[in-house]
Amino acid sequence: MNSNPKGETEMNERFKIFALVAVLGFAAGVVADLTAEFIIPALIAVLPAFLNARYLLSGLAGACLTLVLVSVWAYVTGPSDR
Repeated sequence: MNSNPKGETEMNERFKIFALVAVLGFAAGVVADLTAEFIIPALIAVLPAFLNARYLLSGLAGACLTLVLVSVWAYVTGPSDR
């Protein structure tokens, strides 16, 4: 007799994915805070005036962060063998 029914296994897999997304979201928040605190002010000081609009730099940082997080998620979850 199987002590771990299929429904329970699927729920465990969903919980693992949910937890992974939560951890990635936490990491994104930490990176976003560090970016806003240190990197964006440094870029504003270095870049020419037309490129140092805070919204432009924030958008660029958000795009880069999203690409990194999606890449990490895709690598960690791996290919689906279903």
